[in-house]
Amino acid sequence: MAKTACLCVYLFLPFFSLAQADNADSPHLKLRPVVTTLTHKLGDRNIRIKIFQYGDKKDLVFIGLHDNEFTGLEATKLLLEELGGLLIKIENNYTRNINFRLDQHSYTFDPNRMFSKIGIQKTLQSFGRSNDRAINAVDKFANHILQLFPNGFNCAIALHDNTDGGYSVNNYQAGSQYENDARRVSIDSSQDPDNFFLTTDSLLFHKLSEKKYNTVLQHNQRAKQDGSLSVYFGKKNIRYLNCEVQHGETGQFQEMMETAILCLKEINRND
Repeated sequence: MAKTACLCVYLFLPFFSLAQADNADSPHLKLRPVVTTLTHKLGDRNIRIKIFQYGDKKDLVFIGLHDNEFTGLEATKLLLEELGGLLIKIENNYTRNINFRLDQHSYTFDPNRMFSKIGIQKTLQSFGRSNDRAINAVDKFANHILQLFPNGFNCAIALHDNTDGGYSVNNYQAGSQYENDARRVSIDSSQDPDNFFLTTDSLLFHKLSEKKYNTVLQHNQRAKQDGSLSVYFGKKNIRYLNCEVQHGETGQFQEMMETAILCLKEINRND
């Protein structure tokens, strides 16, 4: 019991310190979210979208697209209790890909491949079936998600898990699978390659690299149009950050996200 209590205090302290540094003169109050649940009719499915609004701030918008990736989710909620902000989450029975039936046929797609019609077609085809009606149905769902981002937000922050030795910062190095999607790659040998940032913003890339984190700067003009949210925001020159952490490494996610928030604050002060 004592060990559990100590661990909880340890995990909470970084977020507490960040909030206190932001406003040291105000009393510490934990924000409680206003939770809104929306549904979107997709074929035979009613897919739930949950929106968690902590306080009044809407400059940082966190988004969870894959319902089986939850390493950063609870840590993000703790952070938002301290700093305020907005979290958007797709609920999909704790599974990654979304299934639905339309016109007596079944379809499956990756929700992080639905932010362009080219991406939607590719992801539907990769799971066995695609046609115009299914593409249009998924496109409407993607637009519903995009419409939830408030006007004038400062940064979209995507929460993603990966598996040991799978998708990593190494995939963006010269000669690797996603080489052409990267403008620059910064790798620190002391960090696990599975834990890395990907951003559309050069200022944020430089600040995170200086903090010795594995970081990829997406090539916003050359990145393959795969329907991902990073490519969508990159084409529009909107600041986006993906925090990619190995599944289960909650402490690592907390450390990385605390650093990212501080870097974003520095950038905003200088804008």
